[in-house]
Amino acid sequence: QVQLVESGGGLVQPGGSLRLSCVVSGTILGNYMAWYRQAPGKQRELVAGITTDRSTKYLDSVKGRFTISRDNVPGAVYLQMDSLKTEDTAVYYCNTYPNTCSWGQGTQVTVSS
Repeated sequence: QVQLVESGGGLVQPGGSLRLSCVVSGTILGNYMAWYRQAPGKQRELVAGITTDRSTKYLDSVKGRFTISRDNVPGAVYLQMDSLKTEDTAVYYCNTYPNTCSWGQGTQVTVSS
């Protein structure tokens, strides 16, 4: 069973940067991993994904600003977020894709001046 623990969120001004980390217990080898986010009053959305051979895909609104990466052993997934905007404010989660495991607690990212 895979367990996911996210960290690295915080309060940052517009234009700032954060690096999110997700420690994955249980092997993630062979799994497509992704970062999701959920803003208040909105549905959870897929932000970025990465295959085992490190091919990546991004939500259009974060392309060029966010970078997803992974370590297969030990299991970890990262999200480097640059040029942050107020609309990036959300709770961020990592998980597998498209079939998800139990969700972790997520990490809050707040972009505000």
